[in-house]
Amino acid sequence: QVQLAESGGGLVQAGGSLRLSCATSGLPFSSTSMAWFRQGPGSEREFVAGISWSGRTTHYGDFAAGRFAISKDYTNHTVYLQMVSLKPEDTAVYYCAGDLGISSSTYSRASEYDWWGQGTQVTVSA
Repeated sequence: QVQLAESGGGLVQAGGSLRLSCATSGLPFSSTSMAWFRQGPGSEREFVAGISWSGRTTHYGDFAAGRFAISKDYTNHTVYLQMVSLKPEDTAVYYCAGDLGISSSTYSRASEYDWWGQGTQVTVSA
């Protein structure tokens, strides 16, 4: 059974940092492309960052480039999202996702990912 469990969310002041973790089990981690999405109140789920199965390629949403960094830990089967210079508009529930069939043209589409975590809340105060 595939499981993805996010952690690391919380309340932080604007300009602060957080590191989100996504612990995985039951999936072929070395072959799985992973991503982070987020969904704010009244908003659609949007792509934050993605990393290829090999870890060699990363992608970021426009708002995330330069502030967020995604990484894969192949030893612990965990994906991280390091976030710095956080803004109030970054407030959202952050979801971890994974799939075996992600390509360079599909990495930002939530519908392409089969495996999802329950999400972790990130709140950035002004």
